[in-house]
This record gives sequence, C-alpha cells and structure tokens, in this order.
Amino acid sequence: MYPKGNLQIPASHGHLEAILKEPSGEPKGVALVCHPHPLGGGTMHNKVVFRAAAGLVDAGLITLKFNFRGVGASTGTHDEIPGGIEDVTDALAYLKETYPNKPITLAGFSFGTRTGMEVGMSDNSVVRLISIGTPVDKYGDFDFLIGVKKPILFVHGDKDEFGSVENLKKLVDKVAKTADAELVVFENSGHFFDEHLKELREAVKNWVEKKLSEQLN
Repeated sequence: MYPKGNLQIPASHGHLEAILKEPSGEPKGVALVCHPHPLGGGTMHNKVVFRAAAGLVDAGLITLKFNFRGVGASTGTHDEIPGGIEDVTDALAYLKETYPNKPITLAGFSFGTRTGMEVGMSDNSVVRLISIGTPVDKYGDFDFLIGVKKPILFVHGDKDEFGSVENLKKLVDKVAKTADAELVVFENSGHFFDEHLKELREAVKNWVEKKLSEQLN
C-alpha cells in the first residue's frame, strides 16, 4: 500500500493528492514532477518518478509530485492529455503561490512529459525542463517543443518501447536550434529504466546542479 500524500492541491475538479519533499540546507528553487499514464498504472509513486524527484531534491530543490485526476486520492476522472494539462497547470499554480518568485524546474516521465512540457515551456515561472522517457512514437506530436528557449534535458533508454532513440534525436536536433538541449541515453534500457534508476537519479541531479552553477557565473 502506497503512503498517502501529505497535502492536497486545489484543482478545477476538486483537489490533487501530492507529496512535497524539502532538501537539507537552503533550497535553491522548486520543482514539479509529473507521473506516467494513469490508465497504465501510473502514479506519483512510480519508481522513475521517485528517482527523478530524489535527484531534484539532491540538487537542492523543494520538490512536488502529485497524482493526476482520478488517481489515488485525487478527485476527478482521467481525461487524457487535456485533463493532464489542466492538472499540471493547477500544480504549478500551487507552487507559484506557495513559493512566489522561486524558479521552477519541471520534470515529466512519459505521459507526464507530454503534458508537463507543453505547460512548462510557456510558463514564465518555469526556467528549465526535464523530459524523461519521451514517448515520441506513442504520441507523435512533440513538435510543440520546437522553438522552446528554456534549457531542457532529455533522458532516454536506447530500447524505449514508446520512443526510438532515432526519432527522439530528430526532435532534440530541432529543439537545439533555439534551446540549450541535452540528451542522455542509457544503453540496454527500456522505457522504465529498470537497471538504470540510480543513474537516472544522478543524471537529473548533475544536470540541475550544472544549470544552477551556470546561473551564478
């Protein structure tokens, strides 16, 4: 049985169940992590989401993860990408109200990256993006990222079932024309990074720390 969230975020349909974790020491910003597809069993307790959130906390960010509508104790009924986009927007609104003027790092895994990136790329409070297991073959409509100007990290497995590395590289090349885009690919890794969860956590931590350091220089 998964632990219940330690807070409820106001949402258009009621509330979103969420968990907030704070780093040791002075926080360097805040972060949001969005989980994979609810109809595939995705929750905020997903192992990839857990490791990504841990990497963000390791980097010094107050980190929020939440359950999309209809998942766990979140109200509402699953509504595919439109509903997911609304939920990400509501989660960001909570962070902006609770931590005003704090830069936000937005990370998403699979369905969470399809919904999260679309919201985060145009939200002025979001300063950087992390797209994990980008399902370019499942959705095929990630071209909305073309023209983004925020730093973005793509983390992927070379055997990802929902997005070939070849097709992801085509997207990254287009994104890199306007953005500081980086791609990390793990060998012998599927969509859920089963043997690479520790490396996933480190990749997120290292990239965020690098971006935070660049801000200071």
